[in-house]
Amino acid sequence: MAETIEVSFPGGQRVDAAIREFRIETDQSIEHGGGQSAPQPYDLFLASIATCAGIFALKFCQSRHLSTDGLKVFMDWEPNKADPSDSQVVLRLRLPEGFPEKYQAGILKAMDLCAVKRTIQQPPRFESRVESG
Repeated sequence: MAETIEVSFPGGQRVDAAIREFRIETDQSIEHGGGQSAPQPYDLFLASIATCAGIFALKFCQSRHLSTDGLKVFMDWEPNKADPSDSQVVLRLRLPEGFPEKYQAGILKAMDLCAVKRTIQQPPRFESRVESG
């Protein structure tokens, strides 16, 4: 079943998206002509990688009744503008104090299940069309 996202243009450099019952606002930075009132679209793309990995780490802990106090995911983005396929994402996981060592490999494996990451690794086909009316 197709998921439709409706994009609107409320003014300036703002470009907003409606998906299901949510509205996501974006804007450009001041240096790119925007008002910097919201994240840039690319910021949301990067954040989607980190938050997707984060939800898998969270669910891993919750399913095992492990503490999530202090659990954090940090993502370092190392872009290569000349060759984007040579860019690097480094996900760093900070575990809660006393996190059992026997689960460390498992929680990293769970983070690898992130759908955003898997979609980037096996990209979809893209098509653009003009629609009337």
